Amino acid sequence: MSMFAALRISGSGLLANRTWLDAVSDNIANQSTVSRTDEEAFRARYVVAQAAEYGEPGGVRVAGALLGDPAGRLVSMPDHPLADEQGMVRVPDVDLGEQMVQLMMAQRAYQANLSVLERARDAYQQALQLGR
Repeated sequence: MSMFAALRISGSGLLANRTWLDAVSDNIANQSTVSRTDEEAFRARYVVAQAAEYGEPGGVRVAGALLGDPAGRLVSMPDHPLADEQGMVRVPDVDLGEQMVQLMMAQRAYQANLSVLERARDAYQQALQLGR
């Protein structure tokens, strides 16, 4: 595998992990979003990644995103302005613990890809110094 392939693969990993981090941070930020019972709840976003090419090193790409359940959960909040006659509101079905685990995994994956990118860059720079 050439150094350029390593740069391409780790760069694609950085892009995929950044998308993952964006989705998780959006899910965490909206975990307390309240909706009326006749409206959809915030739908959590889950990133789907896949290998860019099989058979040769091609990296990874974001294939799409899955959305969470629009039904969310019904919660009793009688004092909330969006509550219905029974005092119920709809909140997203976002588990903060699960999202924090996803956040840590995405951060570590991003750091690992960044480390590979830096090592490949350093090796490329050292190879250029040999010619001097």
